[in-house]
Amino acid sequence: MGYRISEVQLKNFGMIENFSSNQFANINLIIGENGTGKTFFLKALYSAVRSLEEYKRGDDIKTISEVLSEKLRWTFQVEKLGDMVTKTAEDGLSMNMRLGNDEINYQFSQSASSKVGTASASEKGKEGNSVYIPAKEVLSLFSVILKSREVDKSFGFDDTYYDLVKALRISPSRGGRNYTAFADSRKVVSNVIDGKVDYDEEAGKWFYKNKKNQKFSIGATSEGVKKVAIMDRLLANRYLNSDSIIFIDEIESALHPEAICQFLDMIDTIANDMGLQVFIASHSYFVIKKLYLIAMRKPGLVSCISLSKDKEQPIHVCDLHDGMPENTIIDTSIRLYEQEIEEVL
Repeated sequence: MGYRISEVQLKNFGMIENFSSNQFANINLIIGENGTGKTFFLKALYSAVRSLEEYKRGDDIKTISEVLSEKLRWTFQVEKLGDMVTKTAEDGLSMNMRLGNDEINYQFSQSASSKVGTASASEKGKEGNSVYIPAKEVLSLFSVILKSREVDKSFGFDDTYYDLVKALRISPSRGGRNYTAFADSRKVVSNVIDGKVDYDEEAGKWFYKNKKNQKFSIGATSEGVKKVAIMDRLLANRYLNSDSIIFIDEIESALHPEAICQFLDMIDTIANDMGLQVFIASHSYFVIKKLYLIAMRKPGLVSCISLSKDKEQPIHVCDLHDGMPENTIIDTSIRLYEQEIEEVL
């Protein structure tokens, strides 16, 4: 079992005024309508996890406060960190996260400029390489993202994009330790995209090759294929390992329902056979329903964090095995189904 997020406490973190939970599983679904903070929540977790992974890695001598400050600024693209604090809050922002026996916590006020106020973390940092897969695919923008960050050093593509591009630059490896779950998942990916996507080192471009050996430029490849192919590359180059945590924003973006189901079957294999932890933000009924079917196998497989604009109960956390929670996404889907039945009858 690799590193897993076991407990999180957030206070005055953007749209999330108060969140506290220790009900996390290998697969964690975050649902909610637009404007409830799904992406913000994912980025809050990701920035903390990646800061732990970058802390004391190699010859880096930066303090955890310096690592965190830089990661937060580039992940949330803010001129000053204080802009991340909930506008109506009287107190500052605070984040506490526990990963097994390790932890990280920090806080800062609305007046914070480029540095967090106080921060602490486990002395040894965290093993593994975690990854955030944004809603928009990155292969077509590969060189643009690199130039924006490494040459221009300007806002535009946040650290979720930049970190992912750097991970995708790593060539597939051969030999060494292999995981059956990864190999099985790569077979699923190949079937979903009916081929493979690869990188031409000399040309500096991505291309798609179908199973008939026909080659296409990445610009002529569907958005869904490019998105799924990203996961294949991360499995092939072994950037992901048993200590990684995967964050996926709007997993349903550019995928048709059958591909969504196949993709989630792959996530199920990686999460529950290898023990990797996955966080998925979605507003798709297909995603919720598929993960509910996975959760029905036994308790504890899928945790659901439901975000709402309801001030009285803005956040609800549950085990999806116990049933789908109340949420406007589910309510709307059921209402449309009932309306269809009424029309037919």
